[in-house]
Amino acid sequence: MNTPFQWIDVQDPTREELLVLKEQFHLHDASIDDCLQIGQLPKIEEFHNYYFLIIRSIPTSFDNFADTLTEITERVSVFFSEDYIITVHRGRIDYLEKIAETFKPSKLHTSKFFINHLTAEALKTFENLVINKLNIQLDSYEEIVFLKKRKKNFVRQLYYIKRQTDHIRIILTLYQDIVDFFHLSAFKNVYTQDLKDIYARATTLYRNSAENTSQLLSIYFNMESNHTNDIMRTLTIISVFFMPLTFIVGVYGMNFRNMPELEWDYGYPLIMLLMVMLALIIYFWFKRKRWL
Repeated sequence: MNTPFQWIDVQDPTREELLVLKEQFHLHDASIDDCLQIGQLPKIEEFHNYYFLIIRSIPTSFDNFADTLTEITERVSVFFSEDYIITVHRGRIDYLEKIAETFKPSKLHTSKFFINHLTAEALKTFENLVINKLNIQLDSYEEIVFLKKRKKNFVRQLYYIKRQTDHIRIILTLYQDIVDFFHLSAFKNVYTQDLKDIYARATTLYRNSAENTSQLLSIYFNMESNHTNDIMRTLTIISVFFMPLTFIVGVYGMNFRNMPELEWDYGYPLIMLLMVMLALIIYFWFKRKRWL
């Protein structure tokens, strides 16, 4: 690229390669160590001759049941000054390749413009995840909750969405410092305002996704609780029907010698009629109370 600064992209670096860059560009040991560590969260640090930036983005695809930071995000470490930009990452980063292929050199007035654009592209991957994946999944799970009786694996799938959303919201919270840094007077321009707008959209989308996920879980558990209550009510009604009948049968099943009813010619049909009447009384009483 014909730009006023040098851009060096390093993929899958070894410590030795980073030490060479350290000597060439006078990089600090602390930023080199951060660059090599796994699981670093977004941040920006200022050194005497350069800035060190860590940004995270969403990969093009990842497993639906991924729930760790390194599984659902990919990291780019950036060393930059007025004269150079060094991007360090492991594996292929789609938006970096897109920037290399499509970004117009005429827009690269300074390295600050480029870093601002790089951060904006990373934030856009969070928006794309919500629009292209999470919202579609949540809509399908909503349909499962309200329209389908069989909900196999539903809670497990929704749990992983909640975990992914929680991780991403933490990352976006840490992005706030980076966005504010670029919005300072030394960096502020029309592109930093775009970055701030992208960040605001992303945080709003994930806040809504988190709320929708929590509400869907709450609705699901309430519906399951109501279903359990319906079953218990049905069993209770059945038991109430049979309790007096079982009592009568138990009394006359004792067969004591001095039980005059046992000698009645019409004792059996009378008891059967009494049991039917009791069942009808209980039935109409339940109907009146609207329990049936």
